[in-house]
Amino acid sequence: MPISSHEIRFSLPHIEVAGKVWGEPGGLPVIALHGWLDNAATFDRIAPSLEGVYLVALDLPGHGLSGHMPATGYSLWQQAATVLQVAEDLGWERFALLGHSMGAIISGVLAGSLPDRIIAAAMIDGLMPFTSEADDAPRQMARFFNSTLQLGNKRKPVYDSVEKAVSARVLGGTTPISRDAAAALVERGLMPHDGGWTWRTDPQLMLPSPLRFTQRHASSFIENITAPTCLVLANQGVMHKHPEVLARIDAFKHLTVHRVDGGHHLHLEEPAPQVAAILKDFYTSLS
Repeated sequence: MPISSHEIRFSLPHIEVAGKVWGEPGGLPVIALHGWLDNAATFDRIAPSLEGVYLVALDLPGHGLSGHMPATGYSLWQQAATVLQVAEDLGWERFALLGHSMGAIISGVLAGSLPDRIIAAAMIDGLMPFTSEADDAPRQMARFFNSTLQLGNKRKPVYDSVEKAVSARVLGGTTPISRDAAAALVERGLMPHDGGWTWRTDPQLMLPSPLRFTQRHASSFIENITAPTCLVLANQGVMHKHPEVLARIDAFKHLTVHRVDGGHHLHLEEPAPQVAAILKDFYTSLS
């Protein structure tokens, strides 16, 4: 029988964080992290199949039903620190991770920084962030400064129906996504506004990163992971267009890599049962 979910909220010192929970408290403790501009509903299709797992899927700050950070408050390490505060609130000294895209990158940062606290890490079509070298830092910072100045002039779109917001997500996303998958994410990502609907998402999340890891920085986090680590790569996902990224992934011999036909949101689309089966086997193997 599929596992049902319920809502959860965390009143952290600096922000309110929302999430969804599947499973029973006695199961393997797992914190699940969604991708950029998505939310906890990204795990709706796979979480009910993960028997023996107590899965807490977060709306990361700025996303879904969670609060927004103060000005210029978003970074991979800030988001990772919030995840750690959630674990503290849950009383979890050690826990496992499940991340998609940006959530997978955050998982890699946490698992590489605090290897003694991470039981295992499963990543879906994501592992390391976009990188740039030191000489690019001034240009990257300039992009960030200029974008912050323009942020106040931008207004969120307002849709007169949820269906139009779903269409906007399908047509305007950074990666292809099916309508059903978009609908699951949009439902949690909208709020009423001026007689219609607009995004709950913090506009600051659209700002470019002020700083990026170098390749060496990014690799060092993954190299420092000691917990069992499973990576599910989408054959038609974001990485298949970047052979140099795939080559870097292949160099990490301590990762177990599964390649699955599907797009970037494969865990929320047709390959979802296959992804769920891989993750179920992975988490079961830990016991």
